[in-house]
Amino acid sequence: CRVRAWDWGVPGGGGHEYRGRLELVGGGWCMSDEAAAHYSPALEQLALGRRFLRQELGGCATPRVAWQIDPFGHSRQLAAIFAQMGYDGLFVGRVDHQDKGTREELRELEMIWRASGSLDPPSADIFTGILPNVYNPPSGFCWDQLCSDPPVVDEDSEENNVDNIVSSFLHIALSQAERYRTNHIIMTMGSDFHYENANLWFKNMDKLITHVNARQANGSRVHVLYSTPSCYLWELHQANLSWSLKTDDFFPYSDGPHQFWTGYFTSRPAFKRYERLSNNFLQICSQLEALAGPVAREGPYGPGDSSVLREAVAVAQHHDAVSGTEKQHVADDYARQLAEGWESCQVLVANALASLGGRKENFVFCNALNISVCPLTETTSRFTLILYNPLGRPVSWPIRLPVNGASYAVTDPQGQPVLSEVSPGCPPPHPGLLFQASAPPLGFSTFKVSRLSRGDPPAPPARPPLSSEPQEIRNEHVRVLFDPLTGHLKEIQNLDKSISLPVFQSFYWYNASVGNDESLQTSGAYIFRPNSSQPIPVSSSKRVPTYLVKNALVQEVHQNFSSWCSQVVRLRVGQPYVELEWTVGPIPVEDGWGKEIISRFETTLQTDGRFYTDSNGRQVLERRRDYRPTWNLSQTEPVAGNYYPVNSRIFIKDKKFQLTVLTDRSQGGSSIFDGSLELMVHRRLLYDDNRGVGEPLVELGANRQGLVVRGRHLVLLDTVESSAERHRLLAQELFMAPYVVLAPGGGSSYGFCPGDSPQTFSPQFSGLRQELPPNVHLLTLAPWGAGTLLLRLEHQFERGESANSSQPVTIDLLTLFSAFAITSLQEMSLGGDLPLDAVSRLVWTPATGTPWGGGGPGSRVTLQPMEIRTFLATVQYQEPGAGVGGA
Repeated sequence: CRVRAWDWGVPGGGGHEYRGRLELVGGGWCMSDEAAAHYSPALEQLALGRRFLRQELGGCATPRVAWQIDPFGHSRQLAAIFAQMGYDGLFVGRVDHQDKGTREELRELEMIWRASGSLDPPSADIFTGILPNVYNPPSGFCWDQLCSDPPVVDEDSEENNVDNIVSSFLHIALSQAERYRTNHIIMTMGSDFHYENANLWFKNMDKLITHVNARQANGSRVHVLYSTPSCYLWELHQANLSWSLKTDDFFPYSDGPHQFWTGYFTSRPAFKRYERLSNNFLQICSQLEALAGPVAREGPYGPGDSSVLREAVAVAQHHDAVSGTEKQHVADDYARQLAEGWESCQVLVANALASLGGRKENFVFCNALNISVCPLTETTSRFTLILYNPLGRPVSWPIRLPVNGASYAVTDPQGQPVLSEVSPGCPPPHPGLLFQASAPPLGFSTFKVSRLSRGDPPAPPARPPLSSEPQEIRNEHVRVLFDPLTGHLKEIQNLDKSISLPVFQSFYWYNASVGNDESLQTSGAYIFRPNSSQPIPVSSSKRVPTYLVKNALVQEVHQNFSSWCSQVVRLRVGQPYVELEWTVGPIPVEDGWGKEIISRFETTLQTDGRFYTDSNGRQVLERRRDYRPTWNLSQTEPVAGNYYPVNSRIFIKDKKFQLTVLTDRSQGGSSIFDGSLELMVHRRLLYDDNRGVGEPLVELGANRQGLVVRGRHLVLLDTVESSAERHRLLAQELFMAPYVVLAPGGGSSYGFCPGDSPQTFSPQFSGLRQELPPNVHLLTLAPWGAGTLLLRLEHQFERGESANSSQPVTIDLLTLFSAFAITSLQEMSLGGDLPLDAVSRLVWTPATGTPWGGGGPGSRVTLQPMEIRTFLATVQYQEPGAGVGGA
């Protein structure tokens, strides 16, 4: 391809080579979604695809160009991932219409995207080109059974249209060339669902190429040929130009005035949560498969297989999957695929736990704990709980199980009693057993639970009368005050830092537009367009009914905003943040209006129009209201035009204090006025937005009455200097949460292998010999082949955001793991499919910038801020029952 790309010159009629080349490439689907997806599953999906291509087609099939033509905006973090995987360039289709118009005038449709402020250039630099027609052919040149453009007629006929078609094409080509910098331009040919009858396309393109090139005998300087993005990119590189530098991202995206594609940041919130949980469980499944070895795949519970869930999670990264812009029956099918993957992985998890723990139990996976349903815990008086922790540091995790009894005894792995409480509602009328369970890094702890007496289930607490004294909940770290007259959140205090901030929080809904005189655009699965910039309070009364629940483990204020919107404000023992558990739905639409529900926080912070959101859960970017860094914005939607994707966190700050809100799924968020931030939690719409889904976003749910969604926001108040130390670790804990496995009975066990004695039972296990430093995250631990594991470590802090945690850190991989011994180690590219020293990228010259120099591999790995390093490890496992890793 490259030979063909640069050795294209053919002597023309004037004795010189042709000065231009036009490339035609077929449109294609995009690999992942950049707004609604967290970087971890997106990275896994890309690695899975690259590995498949290499295995099935050989090394020559390794892609060199990323092709993101249909996602609705493009994130800086994913661009950094593409660069670190070894891609030479990235081509995108959709960018904001104002951005594209400005770049066309400046001839800056092609640029160098510097996708990290922490990594030294050019390790996260990637050449990026914006395609001229998104991914469609130029007007008049669509030859598919779905199109109506006339074909090329070149026979001896009165319908012969060659002259007109060639002249039109040359005009388009020369016009397009005026907007790009070199004498090579690229034209996409094809579109959605095209090439089902490929003969139509290629027959007409063959004719077009022949007749356009024949015009060169009459002085035309346009030469047309079939090509690829890689070939085109090579020609741009050969031009040896310097290119403009971009450092922000491509959000939000609009394809016209009043047409912001910011609704999909929240669309289908239940599926967004399921996708997030599925990736969480996939990482646990992969880790246990790596720690236990082959026995995890062929153990006492049958064949386990992580690939089913891995592929389902990969499919869910499609830009019309996790984004929520698919039809309802397609969303149902995505969920079905994920459910099948869970079943296959649960067999593997059971095999691994039996091997690592030296026991065989009737393991039970309660998949409905999110709705407080678990038949085992509700019907038995004795059971065992195993908590697996996928993080590289120990965790203390709150356990909440539906039970049928008044009191229980809980013991930890050492047989010591654990403080527990039975809460009256989880939610009412289900009583819940509460206790804190700790687990070692990359390992599990086993807890025994016994009902002490049947008794009667605890009665719901009486709701106290309205009090003139401020209501409050508090623990050793945080105090939360509520307005005694309205029941709303009033103030948050960080007791460790003696910080106090007035914070008002409530729920509102935007009235979804059905179109008006300014624009016929409606709100839909893709597009967010409120009918008014002022949202309507969910509660019809200024007073929100509340009641308190307090015990030795948790303090809660239950708020009821309406019959379809409620919230629990919660503080657990030892928890340095406030937990807001919201329940929204079914959203009422009987009044004929679609509704977009937000949770809004109002503070006294002086924010100067600035707020901050994450990029795919990793980098943090500054956002400014009604502002874009690369062009002068003409704002048409003061709310929707300021919404950004929030995968893990959003925060506001002044010179001293910072309020951070973490999410448990991808959502849209903004700061519409100074001192405020808001997150959209749910949407129910009555009209399609005419962007392709072809149906309104209604989501009726299981009972056909409307979808009910429950989620959590974690709220942190801290100093600006200390906030990153909190929100970085908490976000990772929320994303890679521990997982609960249950077993009936009191935990009696026997040896895993025949002949083993009961002493082989390990109530606690850690796959690490020592915990990882807090700024290092074990991003990937997964089988990669016979006797080999793929290992990724990442530095999870950005440069300069923490005095301590933003420093480089060194890890010795050879002494890190306990379940196996590493016998050899090879550093790989980020995709895991190429040795790092085999990666050779094109070097581009930015208009401004500095050269980069990297380091070499070794068993002692040093990680710089935001750096991810990938290794292929050959390992040797200990024999089962050897007690390896017992803690």
